[in-house]
Amino acid sequence: MGAGQKSNKILVQNARNAMDQFKYEVAREVGIANQIQGGYWGNLSSRDCGAVGGGMVRKMIQLAEQQLAGTTGGTTPNA
Repeated sequence: MGAGQKSNKILVQNARNAMDQFKYEVAREVGIANQIQGGYWGNLSSRDCGAVGGGMVRKMIQLAEQQLAGTTGGTTPNA
């Protein structure tokens, strides 16, 4: 895909800023936020970008599971 072409569409337009903040939060957790300069991710490896995307998916799944279970908070009780 050429520069400027995005295939990922955000379904709720008001969520765009929140998703960008979430992406940078996960990048900090992965330890690559200092390599992102001015919002440019092109100098990162595919592996690093994949780690950010994977971390985002993991957190979103965890949140969805907590909502389905009717719990809030970051920890789950031991089974």
